[in-house]
Amino acid sequence: MKLRLNLATSPQENRRPFLVGATLLGTVGVAALAILATASYRSWKANRQINADISRVEAQIRASSAQQAELESYFHTDQAQRTLQRANFLNSLIGERSFPWTKIFADLEETLPAGVRVVAISPKLTNGQAEVTLTVSAMNDEQKIKFLEAIEKSKKFSDIHVSQERRNDQQGTQDRIVLDLKAVYQTT
Repeated sequence: MKLRLNLATSPQENRRPFLVGATLLGTVGVAALAILATASYRSWKANRQINADISRVEAQIRASSAQQAELESYFHTDQAQRTLQRANFLNSLIGERSFPWTKIFADLEETLPAGVRVVAISPKLTNGQAEVTLTVSAMNDEQKIKFLEAIEKSKKFSDIHVSQERRNDQQGTQDRIVLDLKAVYQTT
């Protein structure tokens, strides 16, 4: 039989709980380190991808800016200015030719009261809107007022401005009052 005797001056301490706690804490620390290192690596990799995307987009912006500057310098040349002026002139001719004449005459027919007639009409396209200059004659003030009220109530005409009114007092003529007015015509 063996006998265990402690001949030391102080009894031996049990360090097992400390070692178990330190091992457990060290394991948790290593696991946390591994998790944080993995997250940090993924974040770094994602940031690297984002930075590569940003660099690519910035390169595209620089290329587009250089191309825009080149195009602006081209459009400021005399040849390009002449071409643009010619294109604007041709577009205005096409716009004038595509004016809906039958539609405006139908709308004016609904608007004109008896005793009022259209003497002249000239359309002009301004900022995508048809600005119409009308010369209208009426036999008397009552018919003139009826016409102005009817055209103001019309949904097709807006921004109506009478620019001039002339009176013709000659006998035998039915155009006693001649109005010049401008209005915006809704082509749609």
